[in-house]
Amino acid sequence: MPKRRRSSAIPDSDSLSESLSEQDSDPSVSDGVSTRRKASKSANKTRKTRTFPPPKAVESASFSTAPTHSISTHVVANSEVEQVRKSLLAWYDKVHDIRGMPWRKRYDPSLGREDRAQRAYEVWISEIMLQQTQVATVIPYYNRWMTKFPSIADLAASDIETVNGLWKGLGYYSRAARLLKAAQKVVKELDGRLPDNAKDMQAKIPGVGRYSAGAVCSIAYNECVPVLDGNVHRLLSRFLALHAPPKGKQTLDILWAGATAFVQNSSRPGDINQALIELGSTVCKVREPACSDCAISSWCQAYKRTQGASVNNDQLLLPTIGTGHDADIEELCTLCEPLPADERETGLVTIYPMKVERKKAREELDIVNVVEWRREENSQRWFILVRRPEGGLLAGLHEFPTVAAVSDSLAASKDDPGILDKWLSNLFIDPPSFFFKGSNSQEVGSETTGTLRVAMIKPVGDVVHVFSHIKKTYRVQWVILEGGDKPPELQSGSRLPTVPTREMIEGNGKDKRRKVSRTSRGGSASTSAAQWVPLDEVESTNIGTGVMKVWKLTKSLWE
Repeated sequence: MPKRRRSSAIPDSDSLSESLSEQDSDPSVSDGVSTRRKASKSANKTRKTRTFPPPKAVESASFSTAPTHSISTHVVANSEVEQVRKSLLAWYDKVHDIRGMPWRKRYDPSLGREDRAQRAYEVWISEIMLQQTQVATVIPYYNRWMTKFPSIADLAASDIETVNGLWKGLGYYSRAARLLKAAQKVVKELDGRLPDNAKDMQAKIPGVGRYSAGAVCSIAYNECVPVLDGNVHRLLSRFLALHAPPKGKQTLDILWAGATAFVQNSSRPGDINQALIELGSTVCKVREPACSDCAISSWCQAYKRTQGASVNNDQLLLPTIGTGHDADIEELCTLCEPLPADERETGLVTIYPMKVERKKAREELDIVNVVEWRREENSQRWFILVRRPEGGLLAGLHEFPTVAAVSDSLAASKDDPGILDKWLSNLFIDPPSFFFKGSNSQEVGSETTGTLRVAMIKPVGDVVHVFSHIKKTYRVQWVILEGGDKPPELQSGSRLPTVPTREMIEGNGKDKRRKVSRTSRGGSASTSAAQWVPLDEVESTNIGTGVMKVWKLTKSLWE
């Protein structure tokens, strides 16, 4: 099942993978303005110089000769576009309902203004959910969401806890927060309706960029605007035989221009966009594309290149300029990189789009403290959960008290009682004293019945959780508090810093917080609410997948 996730080049997705920046969660690959090459009128007339990147040098024999094809190869021909559309839509009409997507409905021109706005809401929710997520996973989440929030007004009237509860398990939680924020803005400032054109949609709705605006407005409002998600990027790279840096501005300009040509002056732009996405997702796949089943393979430049082509380098770049005469150097494409000559994919359409090295995920280590208070007879058990800030990674979710992105020195001293003592002093109004039991613990002071104390600190183990751009290792320890008749009171307003560091813990009270990534600290240097949660309610709280792994590993120590 195709996912909306980043591949070695551009994501394979059912809409498009997202960068998940704080400013724009939209998964479109570019907002660049496309340009098209005008045909030369005469070889003897003076022409304006066309600016393209310089030809790339061939550095080794592992690459074929430099491209010798026309830049017009990468333009959707006006003479063919109607035939391509017709074939594409005929195929899409047959497969429209196969995957059972509840948000996918046929365009109804008879709908009034309110009904079209409702369709825009439904499409918007589905598009945001589909970012980085499989269709099969999204369907039950979408159905539950629409039951709880059947209209944008219902969503706007909700709160982040309820929204995160419905989103739990879907990942990339900042998307949920942005949906709520955007819905509230629409109700407050836009009369409860999403804009009916892509320009306003992109400008006025938080988290919406060129792709999402195009998808919503073409599908719900029948506006002739393009989409370029990971699937369409791959499909058009093959359709136009474009072997260029996939994220480069000129590459994206060409692909946006191609996507625009498909929908320009069309009576069914939404269906064309959905057809392109569906074709890329189910037929023109990253690996093992089914070219024989493709509705537009007859016009596909990459597919034509494979027909009858040998593995000789001089036959791999088609079509070339000129037949029996010298090519006009101004017409040559200087954007495409040489095709790798030693790739197993040579001679196959999968050589497009150009492969780029995947950026290695950053690795970080977090110290996670599963802090439990219990009565001595073990009749009551409560655990501290901290709510993360509203911005950044896992926005608004709960977690166990965590020291994020720690240094090696802090990781090595995590079980130092002095370090934990100073950390707990930031958490409780009356910090507990230390009384350790067991062979691996040392006694500090004397046990006094009824006095709050740290009874045990037990290493739990490591949990590895991978996000799209970061690999987290959670080093977990279980801290048991005993004493008193009820869970001890937390700091005033139940507020505490989420990213204390060793310097901050060991310092003289000044915040010597070292710099950590915005992702790690969950937004700006803010505080988060902490609360005691009964044992049987921990799993039902809004916690992320990684924290659930931490919880299950800890539970295994007593179950």
